[in-house]
Amino acid sequence: MLIISSDRLQTITNHAEHSYPRECCGLLLGTQDGETKTVVEVWPAENAWRDEAEEYWPEDNDLTEERRYAIAPELMLKAMKEGRERSLSVIGIYHSHPNNPARPSEFDRLYAWPEYSYIIVSVVGGEAREVLSWSLGDGQQFKREVVKEQI
Repeated sequence: MLIISSDRLQTITNHAEHSYPRECCGLLLGTQDGETKTVVEVWPAENAWRDEAEEYWPEDNDLTEERRYAIAPELMLKAMKEGRERSLSVIGIYHSHPNNPARPSEFDRLYAWPEYSYIIVSVVGGEAREVLSWSLGDGQQFKREVVKEQI
C-alpha cells in the first residue's frame, strides 16, 4: 500500500499537466513499514532523458522526452543523502504517460527497481486523467498497488 496526501498527489498531477506533451518525472521520499510506504515529500525533477539517453540508451536515441524519462543520477544521490539525514528513503518514482494509459510500459518494467513504488499519471490533451501506482512483483511483473489518499 502507498499512502500519500492529496496535496502531494496534486503536486504530481500538476507537474504531469505542465510537462505535457513530454513525460514528467520525480522522486518520492518517505518511510516504509512492512508493505506500507508513506510519501513524505515529492521531488519534481527535470526530465533528463536527452542527456542520459546518449550515454545509457544509445539504441533509443530516436525516442524523446515524449516517450521516455530519466532522472539525473546527481538528483537521485542528493535525494538519498538528504533523505538519510532526515530518516527518509527514496521509496518510489513518478512519471507521466502523455496520451497513453497509466500502465507500465516494457521499458518501465526493464528499468524498475523491485523496492520502489511507481506512480504513473495518464495525461490526455494536457489533462491528468488517471493516476495509478505499481510495484514489481514476483517474476519481475508489475502489480497494481493500493493507494490510500490522505487529506
